[in-house]
Amino acid sequence: MKLYSIIACMFLAVLSFFAQQKDIPLPTDLVQGYPRMYISQSEKKGLQKTIKKEAWASDVLKGIHNKIDAYVKRHETNPEWMPSRLMMYWKTKAANVYVNGIYYSHADGNAPVPTVRFTGSRDHTTNYAMPSLEDILPYMDDERGLYLRNKTKPGKPLEWVEQSKTGGIIHRHNQKIMGYARDAAFLSWLENDEKFAKFAFDIFDTYMLGMYHRNAPKDLLNGHIQTLVGMECFQVIHEHTLIYASEVYDFLHQYIEKNHPEKIEIYDATIKKWNDQIIKNGVPQNNWNLHQAKIILKAAMVLQDNNNYEDEKGREYYINYILNETSARQWSLTKFMDYGYDYNNGVWAECPGYSFGVTKDLTHFINDFDNTFNHNLLPYMPVMEKAVKVLPQYVFPNGQTIAFGDSNYTDLKTEAISDMIRTAQKNGDKDLEKEFTEMYRLFAKHDEVKKVSKPKSDISSFFASKPVVLNPKFKTGNVSDYMTQTFYAPNVSWHVQRNGTGKHGMMVSLNASLGNHMHANGINMELYGKGFVQGADPGKGAGYLQPIYLEYYSQFPAHNTVMVDGVSSYTEMLSYHAFDLIGEYPKSEQKAGYFSDISYSNVYFLEPETRSDQTRLVSIVKTGEETGYYIDVFRSKKQREGDKFHDYYYHNLGQTMQVMNAKGDNLKLESTDEMGFAGGHLYALDYMWDKKSAKVNEDYQAQWQIDMPEGEDDVFMNLWMKGYEGREVFSIKSPPNKAFKGNHGLPYDVSNQPYLTFTARQHGAAWETPFVSVFEPFTASQGKSIKAISSFNDEHGNTEFVGFNISHKSGREDLVFSSENHKKNKYKSIETDATYTLVANETNGDWVVFVGNGKAVKAKDYSIFAQQTGNVVLKFTEGKLWLHNEIPVKIKFKNKTVNFEAGDLRPIQIQ
Repeated sequence: MKLYSIIACMFLAVLSFFAQQKDIPLPTDLVQGYPRMYISQSEKKGLQKTIKKEAWASDVLKGIHNKIDAYVKRHETNPEWMPSRLMMYWKTKAANVYVNGIYYSHADGNAPVPTVRFTGSRDHTTNYAMPSLEDILPYMDDERGLYLRNKTKPGKPLEWVEQSKTGGIIHRHNQKIMGYARDAAFLSWLENDEKFAKFAFDIFDTYMLGMYHRNAPKDLLNGHIQTLVGMECFQVIHEHTLIYASEVYDFLHQYIEKNHPEKIEIYDATIKKWNDQIIKNGVPQNNWNLHQAKIILKAAMVLQDNNNYEDEKGREYYINYILNETSARQWSLTKFMDYGYDYNNGVWAECPGYSFGVTKDLTHFINDFDNTFNHNLLPYMPVMEKAVKVLPQYVFPNGQTIAFGDSNYTDLKTEAISDMIRTAQKNGDKDLEKEFTEMYRLFAKHDEVKKVSKPKSDISSFFASKPVVLNPKFKTGNVSDYMTQTFYAPNVSWHVQRNGTGKHGMMVSLNASLGNHMHANGINMELYGKGFVQGADPGKGAGYLQPIYLEYYSQFPAHNTVMVDGVSSYTEMLSYHAFDLIGEYPKSEQKAGYFSDISYSNVYFLEPETRSDQTRLVSIVKTGEETGYYIDVFRSKKQREGDKFHDYYYHNLGQTMQVMNAKGDNLKLESTDEMGFAGGHLYALDYMWDKKSAKVNEDYQAQWQIDMPEGEDDVFMNLWMKGYEGREVFSIKSPPNKAFKGNHGLPYDVSNQPYLTFTARQHGAAWETPFVSVFEPFTASQGKSIKAISSFNDEHGNTEFVGFNISHKSGREDLVFSSENHKKNKYKSIETDATYTLVANETNGDWVVFVGNGKAVKAKDYSIFAQQTGNVVLKFTEGKLWLHNEIPVKIKFKNKTVNFEAGDLRPIQIQ
């Protein structure tokens, strides 16, 4: 037993040792004295020389003076004017604040000094605005509320308003005034001018004493909000006044030591209390954790060392906390990254817009930490290289990024790439510098590499990262190193296919709802065509707490998906509903050895509200340098049967939309109230209007037109769909697409125009009668490359089979087969047992047989057999036979059979 105990103790000691080794070491040789956040006292002369020699620096300084000099001059004769315009409990001196969920309720308790007023609501939407400083009532603290401007009335008159209706303007206003104090504190230090110090001190002292005597808010509902609130507002991630206050304290510290040393203990205690509240509350499993860490770090930097405090919670304590300690709502940096990043591919587990922000913030954090403490965190955050290199996988052929969930369509930002270059340069890592310089040259716009924007009149301009200087030895990288034909990120349930770049490139993105800032959207699709993300996601539309976000923009009908019985939904925001990737070609991140003209993905999704099985097979078929089309086969059925109807939604950019039969004649649509909330359906349906419908059994089409300005080529998207018994089609106007900020070359105001929507409803289940679509983007000058599409059935009668023939104007003929149950299907001379088969015949005799997730295919006098399902491409071109088989196959031609082990695309011989 003693031996066992000794071994156990040794084992635990080893585990403890390795656990400790995971900690990120703290910086050594911390700067003593003040200032220290951005610059030290010894560096002051260097900054003064820079301002004297550099025009940009001189302009920044002039701009700061222009912003605050008049206020400072007034302060000399009226020292109460500016502090009195802080939002405080001036008369009531309330120590306690109460909120009712997301809204301010009231305050009570008596403090010895005026205290800091809490903000109005977590929802920043408000009809009111803070008046100019000159129009603000001094020492405003009235039982009627706040005296503010009403933005909704002519002339924006001043009127009393209940505090809970003021959104977030209270804490933002206080941040503005503290920003003036920060700039003044900097000038007092830089120019040794005490009048700036007095101005900064009076604001700082008023606010900090008021916060010292204020308690943390109490939620009367004792709900989730209690875990989010900070000292000044409803979310600890917005406690930016603490950063401003820390900056004031840093530059003003020498003045305070000389003139008010007795107050240092109070100021330090206030900063620590504020930091502790941010650590106590928040949301650790997303970008909040990092935003909190950034605030905590700035505040920690102005504190004294641990040994100067009785509780030993000083500068080192808080730095170590954000790096290595984990509590319920503030995780260590390593745990935060382990939770959020897929270490295999570098994808962060939030929607694209937030993913980009987290990666950029982390590279900034690494830079800031290194510049402040001369301590490089990158070796302890190895996933960051992948996290930056994966960013181009989000990019459409026109350079805009994918925008599912709470995201917008935007150009790929390169700050994270340039941060990696700076980190490499500072630490002498030439290999890392070369890697990211090549990437930066490829994705930074040409003028972005050279152009330097005019710095703003703010002290941050003196200490912000200078434009990155690129080493001329390192050239431009290759696109194929960063963007692959397919890419799959399971931690956000996202799959992308692409072919080509620019106007004639093609790309389709599928996503479900796994991770943060996601929508309830089932299997959602974004579709690119001729320079625009035409089948675009709608964005978040409004604030997260607004009804239109909760009831429409985050719900199924706002997306390109299928909704069951009018009720499909689940929790938006942090969601746990992923699809399963059943098949894809080529393999995710494969860079060579495949047939590039065809790709596909096949996914399965369990729609939880109705317990429905859904599959979506999407393929890109490239038919020429400037031509190609998309295939979309969406099946949906309830597991328990009793299907009422399944609705296929597709939204596309454009000022006009036509709904036609297969010949191109407009269908006669009639107004309908069928698609609405009435009947127990989603509220989302009542946000849509001008609904018209027609019942159709035959094949039909929809076509959208982006009407470009005179002299430019109009852009179209044509959608062909197979008709079935029980099919009804709808033309709908939906709320505007809010994901295009600045319109991105679109010729109309997308964010204020209806989003034109086509819906196909299958009465009953949509499994044996699935939504079978062919999308072709084209331009007016180019015209459609597809001449006609017709459908056919399996000659064996398989009811889970769809087939269609696509005839092209070039003379090319494509036969497409899709089956969900792996029964052998036959049409004319072609037999297939596969989820997806495409046989393409060119007029010059070239052909391709593409097999997706199949075991047996007979076509073009060749028979392909396999023991397991997989992807196979057999291609005949210029008299040569080519094969790409991801699984071992037997190929029979005439009387000869040859075995082929799995292999990349290569020429083969059978005879």
